[in-house]
Amino acid sequence: MARTLVNVPTTAKRGEVIEIRTTIAHPMETGFRPGDDGKLVPRDIIRRVSCRYNGELVFSAEMFSAVAANPYLAFHTVATNSGILALTWEGDNGFSQTENVNLTVTP
Repeated sequence: MARTLVNVPTTAKRGEVIEIRTTIAHPMETGFRPGDDGKLVPRDIIRRVSCRYNGELVFSAEMFSAVAANPYLAFHTVATNSGILALTWEGDNGFSQTENVNLTVTP
């Protein structure tokens, strides 16, 4: 399991725009670099990041070989109801990881 950091406010007022910042520790091998034996090291990247707010998709991004190791993303959404923000990272070789964060929305 990769180490992740998710920075989300724990509370927000209804209608407030909140910022979600996240990073994941991942080596991100492009597939273009030769290894010690001269053969290309197989690609191993995070291909997709998505965020669901109470089950509704509010953000997604597709990534390609040029993405940096340990990718950092920041995006915004509107706080509507208390619930769960579920961030999912999907990558090569069957990699998938989801982190859930609770958000309390006040009137």
